[in-house]
Amino acid sequence: MTSMPRSVQLAPGVVAGAGALPVIAGPCVIESREQLFAAAHAVKAMAARLGLPLVFKASYDKANRSSIKSFRGPGLQEGLRLLSEVKRETGLPVLTDVHEPAHCAPAAEVCDVLQIPAFLSRQTDLVVAAAQTGRALNVKKGQFLAPDDMRRVVDKARSVGNDRVTVTERGASFGYHNLVVDMRAFELMHQDGIPVIYDVTHSLQLPGAEGETTGGDRRFAEPLARAAVAAGADGVFLEVHPNPDAALSDRATQLDPARAEALLVSLLAIHRALRGAEAAR
Repeated sequence: MTSMPRSVQLAPGVVAGAGALPVIAGPCVIESREQLFAAAHAVKAMAARLGLPLVFKASYDKANRSSIKSFRGPGLQEGLRLLSEVKRETGLPVLTDVHEPAHCAPAAEVCDVLQIPAFLSRQTDLVVAAAQTGRALNVKKGQFLAPDDMRRVVDKARSVGNDRVTVTERGASFGYHNLVVDMRAFELMHQDGIPVIYDVTHSLQLPGAEGETTGGDRRFAEPLARAAVAAGADGVFLEVHPNPDAALSDRATQLDPARAEALLVSLLAIHRALRGAEAAR
């Protein structure tokens, strides 16, 4: 018998844990206005064709890059200006990462969802500051945390009166330069009433495997994502880039729009079959 998490509204019309399969999709980081808008229009069209509720994601800063030489993004002010333009032009709700408590309030003025990066998921001041904005909060589960550790992370956000919290599963450290996804994590976190989103692309990472950059293997996007949805994921997160091989961050794991859409078609089929089986019990 599987457990049912509480439902969380990420944005108007986008709810995790309520039976639909919401999608968070977009590029890893804002590289340029052209790249950002190309990705936004691509995922919007994809969501319309598939009838999927979607939140657009892009980071104004990637503060946890492997090397001091790595591209980080345009920064808070310019990044939020561009995300505001995307939201206004496309009508899509928007998600971005926050890395410092002081960034939470300005990010919340633009974004519908604030995301806590995996490496910062235990940072109490950051989690509380993000929750205090009243925006939905998506916490990436740290690679160093067990599923039941996330109960206390979510409690930090709920302690200030914000129940709009989801957790994203993106694998756990497995030796050096590797991650593994424990499919039991979805049920374990459901037992704590937490809606769980599956991170398709970060689960493919090989951290530090390329020296000054994180490697990865996107061959496994489809089998892992399908397994996660079958295991009960309440939504999926995936990084979509117009030209992944030229991306300035996570080029080994981001998906191009056509491949992302084909993957989502198969995930929808699994999700519908699973719901049908549960309804027939």
